[in-house]
Amino acid sequence: MCKSNSHIVFSLLCCFFFAVVSKAQTETISFENVNVIPMHKEVVLFNQRVIIADGKIAAIEPASQKPSENINITINAKGKYLIPGLAEMHFHLENNATNEFKLLIANGVTTARNMAEYEGQDQIAIRKKANTNEILAPYYVTTGPYLKTNHLQTIEDVISIVKKHHEKGYDFLKLADNLPKEIYLKLLEETHKYNIPVIGHGQRKLPLEYSLRMKSIAHIEEFMNIFNTSQKADTDYLKQAAKQIKTSGVYVSPTLGVFEMISRYADDKKFEILKKSDELKYLPKAYAAYCTSDSIHYRTNTWFTASESLIRLSKELQWQKRFTKILNDEKVFLLAGSDTYGLFLPGFSLHRELELICSAGLSPYETLKTATVNPARYLNRIAVSGTVTEGKKADLVLLNKNPLDDIRNTKTIEGVMIKGKWLARNELDRMLKEVEYEYSAKKKKEK
Repeated sequence: MCKSNSHIVFSLLCCFFFAVVSKAQTETISFENVNVIPMHKEVVLFNQRVIIADGKIAAIEPASQKPSENINITINAKGKYLIPGLAEMHFHLENNATNEFKLLIANGVTTARNMAEYEGQDQIAIRKKANTNEILAPYYVTTGPYLKTNHLQTIEDVISIVKKHHEKGYDFLKLADNLPKEIYLKLLEETHKYNIPVIGHGQRKLPLEYSLRMKSIAHIEEFMNIFNTSQKADTDYLKQAAKQIKTSGVYVSPTLGVFEMISRYADDKKFEILKKSDELKYLPKAYAAYCTSDSIHYRTNTWFTASESLIRLSKELQWQKRFTKILNDEKVFLLAGSDTYGLFLPGFSLHRELELICSAGLSPYETLKTATVNPARYLNRIAVSGTVTEGKKADLVLLNKNPLDDIRNTKTIEGVMIKGKWLARNELDRMLKEVEYEYSAKKKKEK
């Protein structure tokens, strides 16, 4: 009986979200007197009118002129800044999809690349619901299961797993381990047959050029392990390597934030502060307890907890920032992704990732490209996404402050437009409260 009722409630919610998005796409909405940061170039278009119709940007015109369309809803955006919706390119759906999507959207994320399908999940079903508006969600793409050496021990394993990925319809195949050369090359051969991009961790035991045959590499830390000690210290070598990476066309997601988070776990004082984080209220009780436990991997493994580890972790993060800057200088396409691990919560974590990328020496504009233009290009969606230009889909974020002045201003969110639906600040706050309430209600039941 309970199962049946839950199914009815879920079906009603799906119908509600579909109806809301459908209605939004029939309304003509205008952002009045808004400052537009289009992102196809570094410029601010002041005092504009941005008209949304049928879920797309119908017009961008000076607010001083007569509207070119009949407006149903007017949003007073005077003094505010309109940017493209943000992309979280290293997301892990750990718990409840509906709640985690709310956290993403409330933080301005309108595109998400999920990087693993865990046991018991059906990421293809989640993607279908997200991308057909059955649930309120970012545009969603996903890998299949997390693949390691033990999954790919023989040529037959490779053929079978790649075929299953094709049959299931995953967007990518994710590697998270070092493979023997012949297995890795066979994997590339098989995925090429089905046009499945290989993404994930680099091949640390093979020369750089092997990793560059992937579509994208997650974690700039991977290069720290591919290069030897002398190469890592040689600026000229790193610049040449960056040129090689650019020529290959591979995209790189630095994920600096999760590495910084590891050092916080390893530091006793910082860990105590983490355990008191206000964002814990957006996690299920059991998962929050795991994330704040002294038994977590980063608190028990001596590689992280030894007395000299904090110094090493700090130096490694600085190297990663340095190489991020070198890659950017060589025009390598960088993707903003936070890894959303543990207390690095969906949505919130992306803003910290942007801060760290900017602190590596990129300008705020260059940093913002890693979460807008570059992901759209990577996903072959630049014709419909990634910039605030006429004809693009209406995935937008309205900010109270200019992010080109300070990248931290991406957090000053006044509202989010997703798939043409406008969510004002009070609605975003309500979504956050819904997540908090659901988990707090469950916590009370569990006591």
